[in-house]
Amino acid sequence: MKMRALLIVFALWVHSFSAQADDRYDIVVYGGTSAGLVAGFQAIKMGKSVVAIEPTDRIGGLSTGGLGQTDIGNKNVIGGLSREFYQRIAAHYARDDSWQWQQRAEYRSTGQSKTDAGEASMWTFEPSAALKVFHEWVAETGLKIVYNERLDRESGIEKDGARIESITMESGRRFVGEMFIDATYEGDLFAAAGVSYTVGREAVDLYGEFLNGVQTKMAKYHNFVDGVDPYRVKGDPSSGLLPFIDADGPGEEGAGDKRVQAYCFRMCLTDHPENRIPFEKPEGYREEWYELLLRNYEAGEKRLPWINSAMPNRKTDTNNCLGFSTDFIGQNYAYPEASYSEREQIVARHRLYQQGLMWTLAYHPRMPEWLREKVSAWGTCQDEFSLGNGWQQQLYIREARRMVSDFVMTQNHCQQRESIEDSVGMGAYTMDSHHVQRYVTAGGYVKNEGDVQVGGFPPYPISYRSVVPKRDEGQNLLVPVSLSASHMAFGSIRMEPVFMVLAESCATAASMAIDEGVAVQDVDYPALKEKLLASGQVLNREGGEAIGGIIVDEYQAQLTGDWPRTTLSAGYRSSYVHDGNTNKGTARATYTAKLPKAGKYEIQIAYTTNANRATNVPVTIRNEGREQVVTVNQQQTPDRADVGFHSLGVFECGKDSVVEISNEGTDGYVIADAIRWMAVAE
Repeated sequence: MKMRALLIVFALWVHSFSAQADDRYDIVVYGGTSAGLVAGFQAIKMGKSVVAIEPTDRIGGLSTGGLGQTDIGNKNVIGGLSREFYQRIAAHYARDDSWQWQQRAEYRSTGQSKTDAGEASMWTFEPSAALKVFHEWVAETGLKIVYNERLDRESGIEKDGARIESITMESGRRFVGEMFIDATYEGDLFAAAGVSYTVGREAVDLYGEFLNGVQTKMAKYHNFVDGVDPYRVKGDPSSGLLPFIDADGPGEEGAGDKRVQAYCFRMCLTDHPENRIPFEKPEGYREEWYELLLRNYEAGEKRLPWINSAMPNRKTDTNNCLGFSTDFIGQNYAYPEASYSEREQIVARHRLYQQGLMWTLAYHPRMPEWLREKVSAWGTCQDEFSLGNGWQQQLYIREARRMVSDFVMTQNHCQQRESIEDSVGMGAYTMDSHHVQRYVTAGGYVKNEGDVQVGGFPPYPISYRSVVPKRDEGQNLLVPVSLSASHMAFGSIRMEPVFMVLAESCATAASMAIDEGVAVQDVDYPALKEKLLASGQVLNREGGEAIGGIIVDEYQAQLTGDWPRTTLSAGYRSSYVHDGNTNKGTARATYTAKLPKAGKYEIQIAYTTNANRATNVPVTIRNEGREQVVTVNQQQTPDRADVGFHSLGVFECGKDSVVEISNEGTDGYVIADAIRWMAVAE
């Protein structure tokens, strides 16, 4: 009996030890990216116990991984803890001991990230500065960071119905939580938890986005000069294609595919002799990888293939530019779904490619001498990163998995053709996709495809519904990074300051869900909004819509005949269609407005001016059996030039008002953009 009693005591002790071995928190954050850290800071502010689990030995993600030229679009929409990060960056550089390789007065920030006079924030920074700021912030808040723990993606999720009970790492370490936040670039947690997601590009007709899918016609930037031969032996297709050209490309225009926009390393370079590590020819270098680069210059390229943005201390954030540059196009398709070991191989291959690229640019004898001279003056930094020779481990994962929830952010939300009433943050950047593939044109030359850069729209709200899964898939999970968005919308949202904004909102919602004992889908939005605004978040543009009235855009019109869509970022909501100045008399664009009441309305037409526009565009206004025709000179600047609209006059309108643009008898290009109805006070 004595032995049995001892065994029982021992068993209870083992059970107790096992239970204590579990890490238990109110909120478990997986991913120590900038978003993951901000989620942790906010959870602590709201009185919750929280842990941030980082799969590597370095926190901060891309913000500490080389992306120091902050992509924003409009700094005024960045609030809360996200703005505090950039204020802490400014405080760091206000100290004299932060300037080692140049004097503070010598540094000038430029471009969209320029710090304005009197501004308390700073938007450009060295990777080491961002890391220091985050480490100090972690120490101040007491946020617990667990390093070098990777989720067991096969069997590491324990769920009770639609709620995650715990997540287990490859090491066997188990984390139990009331709420979970997936702050990874890859979406590993939500994918392992059985949440719906997608990879790649949607077809244009899935969400009504004319910029999604295959876009050869939009590929105006970062492309090869004309005439670059794609074959191993020039002019000989039987010799096979050079490396990294997609033999199955480009695909049908506008069709969806599983191709992923290109990744690269955002290099931190310097030209300071005491800190510079010259570019070296890497072990495993293969010259054929760069044959297209060499041929591009031999065919007439005259520019430097990089964007070298100045950072403090004579350093840079160096990014992709031109047809052959740091983007390793087409070599990342497997990454989102790959195993950890496969991802490591993909990352290593990207690093080998980029190291070989920089050596080729700086020293290869076939490169132009002027270019070799400029590039070889630069090198990686002795005082950045710990991987060796100034290279980082963080690859720029521009896009991987994207959650598919009950609500999906799309191009139409970015351009505000569709409204959002439950904002938890704002996006403001251009819809920006890097190239996705290289292919051979019908003429037998190589081109890149996938680059889309469309801006010109004001800041837009991001829906709370886009950061929570479908109810039956995850009731205690929030996703601020790989959120529910189409390829094109994600191309605008995917900015570090926006990820941090959304992470703060997610942590706030998670804390409220715990307090109220509800699913994240049931958090009271008005109460959430109140808390977010109180913490300094920016949720909407002041004054609401930039212009009033009832607007019907060209994508909502009934188009008859041939109306090609412009490839320019212009017009109302950055788009319009035109008649190609052909097939006169066959093209009509019919706009129907549902007005709140009958009465007098000023009707206006939007168009972009050019010398090739028609001077005699017939516009027909139909209201309750009445028909009037107004002729518009589209070479003339619109009289409402501030908003790009031109008045057609004041008309008595019924509740259904119709405007039709025709190309009958016109003497140039006819533009069909938006029509606006403005009520006239009587």
